[in-house]
Amino acid sequence: QVQLVESGGGSVQAGGSLSLSCTASGTAVSLNSMAWYLQGPGHERELVARMSESGTTNYADSVKGRFTISRNNTKNAVFLQMNSLKPEDTGVYSCYIVAEDDSRNYYPRWGQGTQVTVSS
Repeated sequence: QVQLVESGGGSVQAGGSLSLSCTASGTAVSLNSMAWYLQGPGHERELVARMSESGTTNYADSVKGRFTISRNNTKNAVFLQMNSLKPEDTGVYSCYIVAEDDSRNYYPRWGQGTQVTVSS
């Protein structure tokens, strides 16, 4: 059983920073690929940042230079550091992780989502 637990988020004024974390729990699993998604008010969920198994990162144009995705393999955790936040960054952030066990079984999982509110 692989589960994700998100933490972080909250409310901040424009220009501020927040950090999100997402930890995968389960027996003998490691992180394969991971991503963060944002669902803003009245919008569909969209990709914000992702990291491949090899560590290659991709970012939405709207967050390039402001957000950073990172991982801690020892803790099976993925992070999203968000700087210079803007009101349009407001919404529910969800992590998406593909975990892998020693038998190369893959477990795609979504985090529960965490609210980020940026006020102007």
